[in-house]
Amino acid sequence: MTAESGAAAAGDAAPAETYTASVVGGTGFTGGELLRILAGHPAFDVVQATSRSADNMTVGRSHPNLRGLDLRFSDPDDLESVDVLFSATPHGVSMGRIDEYFEVADTVVDLSADFRLPEADAYDEWYDGHESPEYLERAEYALPEINRENLPGADLIAGGGCNATATILGLKPLVDAGALGPDAGEVVVDVKVGSSEGGAGGGAASSHPERSGVVRPYAPTGHRHEAEIEAYLGLSVSFTVHAVDMVRGASATCHVFPDGPVSKGDLWTAYRDAYADEPFMRIVSGGGGVYRYPEPKSVAGTNHGEVGFELDPGNRRVVVFSAIDNMTKGSAGQAVHAANVALGLPETAGLEFDGLHPVGSP
Repeated sequence: MTAESGAAAAGDAAPAETYTASVVGGTGFTGGELLRILAGHPAFDVVQATSRSADNMTVGRSHPNLRGLDLRFSDPDDLESVDVLFSATPHGVSMGRIDEYFEVADTVVDLSADFRLPEADAYDEWYDGHESPEYLERAEYALPEINRENLPGADLIAGGGCNATATILGLKPLVDAGALGPDAGEVVVDVKVGSSEGGAGGGAASSHPERSGVVRPYAPTGHRHEAEIEAYLGLSVSFTVHAVDMVRGASATCHVFPDGPVSKGDLWTAYRDAYADEPFMRIVSGGGGVYRYPEPKSVAGTNHGEVGFELDPGNRRVVVFSAIDNMTKGSAGQAVHAANVALGLPETAGLEFDGLHPVGSP
């Protein structure tokens, strides 16, 4: 499916077919975000959400925004047969249970890092190896903006990392336009991310007294999401991540030194060519008003991504900005978007929320 056909599909009528779905790992922040989106999705009927810690408790007990959802958590060892299983478990769980998942579901969408890299060698380098490497070739990367053509009919979908997603969306148009390649100058990426990235059990560093007011480098070098950027853009980047005082959101600032001269017009052409037909992408680059560049507050709770840029001709540098909600576009929303494409549903189904303004800390 092309970007043009995807955008056209977004305006189609509500789907006639309904798919049963389950969420494994439903008490976490991302599990709750999945349940929120799926509960309002016209083509999904959520029949199961699992949790060991909250077995038989209502979903609303863990996610107060979902108190109206008539569903209780069940034991993850007692999986029901469904059309689509969404796994929102920590890294390492899905690769150990993938055979079991496919015994109960036709399509598996995994939101962890377990299947998002295409080669087993990458897991040896960046993680702790892989228990089920035979599934890696079968998995499709979930981000439709770079992998839409391979998603229709996919039965194993691997969600992207939020920091990688923000970076890939920012840099992809320059790669597509030929301004960046393996021989380009250094690409320096600095990501600011909210506390929800650490998950519901984020530990002492994510507690409010420790997190409040900080701009804390927590991955100065060697962040695992570098592997995704190299795998799907073919770029090696110098990558640093900061924890900042917000709950939701990831903001990437990329300092790019292109292969050759680049004008402001070239940049506009590259980004418009890449994203004009994408239903969830917005170009925000130095316009009027308060929000002149991509901003996590502007996309909080949505599946939208914002990208922008500025040219620094004196230093032969392009500064690229991108912003997403780490739990939606960077995780649960991306997963549902990919599932929509895989199943032939309208791409924007269940993802139409445009966010709120004004809003406090996202």
